[in-house]
Amino acid sequence: MSDLLERLRGRGWRMTAQRRVVAEVLNGDHVHLTADEVHARATAKLPEISRATVYNTLGEMVSLGEVIEVATDKRAKRYDPNAHRPHQHLVCDLCGQIRDVHPTGNPLTALPSDERFGFTISDVEVTYRGLCPNCAAKA
Repeated sequence: MSDLLERLRGRGWRMTAQRRVVAEVLNGDHVHLTADEVHARATAKLPEISRATVYNTLGEMVSLGEVIEVATDKRAKRYDPNAHRPHQHLVCDLCGQIRDVHPTGNPLTALPSDERFGFTISDVEVTYRGLCPNCAAKA
């Protein structure tokens, strides 16, 4: 379970009603919502929250390093609160569902030295693609 609210409070981030609602919407495992989805869910909890407030709050959370922006192809950016546990993503090519996965091994060391071209590797992004069970059943 994501601990986004606790992490934000621990940073001393001013917890307005709007920020709290956005954090609550994002809280959980395997959460990868678009900004519009966050806004729709936040509006259900706090009808007066504006789209601009949601976008600004998401931007602040990303800047703080408490939420990760996930871009898959040409789809809308999604926001992942699982920012402090290294993981990769599994994406359905048809419906766009995203799941966090934790493969074994260290992806930072997987690239052979002759393929690094002198780079010092600091981060790796791996995206696994395929069909989720629902889309596979329909195909």
